[in-house]
Amino acid sequence: MRVELISKLSDIDKSDWNNLNTYNHPFTSYDFLNSLEVSKSVHSSTGWNPQHIIIKNTNQEIIGVSPNYLKMHSYGEYIFDHSWANAFENAGGQYYPKLICAIPFTPATGPRIMINPKNTDHKKIFELIIKTYELIVRDNKLSSAHINFTTDEFNRRLQNDNWIRRTGLQFHWHNNNYKTFDDFLNELKSSKRKAIKNERKKIKNTNLIIEKLTGEQLNDEIWDSFYNFYLNTVDKKWGGAYLTREFFHLLNDTMKNDILLIIAKQDEKVVAGALNFISKNTLYGRNWGSIVNIPFLHFELCYYQAIEYAIEKNIKIVEAGAQGHHKIQRGYIAKPTYSNHFVLNDSFAKAIKNFTKLEEIEINKQIKFINTENSPYSNI
Repeated sequence: MRVELISKLSDIDKSDWNNLNTYNHPFTSYDFLNSLEVSKSVHSSTGWNPQHIIIKNTNQEIIGVSPNYLKMHSYGEYIFDHSWANAFENAGGQYYPKLICAIPFTPATGPRIMINPKNTDHKKIFELIIKTYELIVRDNKLSSAHINFTTDEFNRRLQNDNWIRRTGLQFHWHNNNYKTFDDFLNELKSSKRKAIKNERKKIKNTNLIIEKLTGEQLNDEIWDSFYNFYLNTVDKKWGGAYLTREFFHLLNDTMKNDILLIIAKQDEKVVAGALNFISKNTLYGRNWGSIVNIPFLHFELCYYQAIEYAIEKNIKIVEAGAQGHHKIQRGYIAKPTYSNHFVLNDSFAKAIKNFTKLEEIEINKQIKFINTENSPYSNI
């Protein structure tokens, strides 16, 4: 087997990459990752330098891949290690650049090492990619390598003491075979059910028209409007607008059938929108924005309309992004997330390992409390 690093996804054929994306995960698809690069949303100027790992066999066929970046900062990752960086640099080290296997600006669990499951050398390919991450760090004297939002399957396979596992927390909605939105409401505690009904009633009493768009219903004009919403949200949060206008247009060209865009119109003008990506079992909420200030509109577009769509299409899970304890009151429950970290400096690695053990205990306590004593559901 031969290991190669490529700095542009376009250096390989789309089919070679997608043939290994066997779960058809939207964020590890060639089109999503390549759109980030072509639009320069992911670029040296934004601190994301692609260094994708490619494994080839003796016939020069690509048999394993892993999306990988050399990072100059820790923004856009949602696994927060800023305190690690500060501690390491205060001790005289250089934390950046670091190596990271992640989907830029996308806090969603999914495959990070992609191998055809029918390949009999599956285990060897997986171990080779892990060793490649370690080798890149050692040979280039980097501080660390990070693999973010890893699946349970990945975590089972990574039986390597060099890597430190970290537990995080998100909030997901689960479809309990509901037939209607009211079926979902009926499982909530009365106070939560009443609050949601009141919020939705206030939106219905506005002059807003809400539409769910996908496939050929999407066009460049709608994406231009959504890009302005995105910029408005970034300005309010004092964040960085990494995603470019071209990125959204490229999504329209390549992934429109994997996208659900929920929009609100006021006097025939699109004034707000929530971007979702569709997979077989999960609806992924990503970006949202608005140019109007209407109470509860965010909850309606990002949560309630997404839940309605999931029920209608029999989608099992809605993931609405990172953080947000306010999601609990709207039917979302706490779920652990995982990341894995290779730290070169032994004493720093020991400190990180001790920290993550204590952090995991606290997060597990939070999950238990949220899903039992603080659960929005009446049967808990």
